[in-house]
Amino acid sequence: MAKIVEQQHGGALQVWEKGESGNPNGRPRKYVSLLKEQGYKLSEINDTIQTMMAMDLEELKGVFENPKATILEKTVANAMKKSLEKGSLYSIETLLTRVYGKPKEQMDINSENKVEVVFVRGKSIL
Repeated sequence: MAKIVEQQHGGALQVWEKGESGNPNGRPRKYVSLLKEQGYKLSEINDTIQTMMAMDLEELKGVFENPKATILEKTVANAMKKSLEKGSLYSIETLLTRVYGKPKEQMDINSENKVEVVFVRGKSIL
């Protein structure tokens, strides 16, 4: 059980016993990982996500409420709908990177540094 330790600034700190966790279930699994566990193939997941990315909010709602929609379709539709309602792009970003991969990052590096090598009695010093 965690001990509550009062701090000088008026706050409190929870100190956990060795081997005890404040988050026993850990981070929730991502949608795609859960779908793979349910037996969907990666190509099926990607095709579904691509198709549903082109839908508007009403169409997503229709997919979620359709009794004949698969669990995959309902899960993706619900994730996208909730993400839009919250104003968060986390779920959508996760789904997009799953289908299209992460965009390549470019960096321009300009360096004016010079390296000077000095030889002293058979040793090189940088």
